[in-house]
Amino acid sequence: MSDLAAFLEVPWSDYRPDLLDALGRTLSYTAVSFAGAVLLGLAVALLRLSGSWPARAAAAVYTEVFKNVPLLAIIFLTYFGLASAGLRLDVFTAGCLSLVVFYAAYLSEIFRSAISGVHAGQTEAGEALGLGRAGIFGHIILPQAVRQALPGTNTMLVDLLKSTSLLVTVSAAELMSEGRLITSATFRALEVYLVISAVYFALCYPLSQLLLFLERKVRAGVPLSPWRRRRLRAARTLLGADLITHTGADAGPKEATA
Repeated sequence: MSDLAAFLEVPWSDYRPDLLDALGRTLSYTAVSFAGAVLLGLAVALLRLSGSWPARAAAAVYTEVFKNVPLLAIIFLTYFGLASAGLRLDVFTAGCLSLVVFYAAYLSEIFRSAISGVHAGQTEAGEALGLGRAGIFGHIILPQAVRQALPGTNTMLVDLLKSTSLLVTVSAAELMSEGRLITSATFRALEVYLVISAVYFALCYPLSQLLLFLERKVRAGVPLSPWRRRRLRAARTLLGADLITHTGADAGPKEATA
């Protein structure tokens, strides 16, 4: 009972608006950073697979550097280091930029592996159909690579969400920063950080399960986009109609013979 009383000593109702605002900021950091990391990671992966040696070398250097430098150091370099060099970024921009360049390095390796895993015969088939390089990549290689890259990409998304907590070091006003402020005001570190941890769990666990469900659907052959789902339904309708037509045509001569 004493532990519960100590937990209730924190006036949570007073901090609810600030916690909700911090939650929104955490989700904003996650969404913006992950979108940027995916785009940059894909660009770096394509450079790694390009025919140009300088492009491959530059992409490889980028990947190795940001894979082997701690995220916390990147955050400090982006927020404090660039400011000392005369380029001052606001907290949101610096936080998102740090997460983007860090996770893009890992995503580029995931994407490169997935693209390389598509059999070369797929490209030859696209060329036989008269598709250009962009058409082959967009319509043949990319959909297959997405399926292979999905597990690793999902893991990176959940990890990025958790890593937003490191932005507490630059007072980014996300969940961990708000927890630190509440702790400073109430001196109830154990209770406050237990609640903050529970909030992160409530975010990450359902997200990981949802992504796992999506991964299972994709492995089962469910199309990713509504456009592809419509094309699949149309193809099934045409096949069904064609099957009925052929069945009727085959039954006609038999009846006539009988």
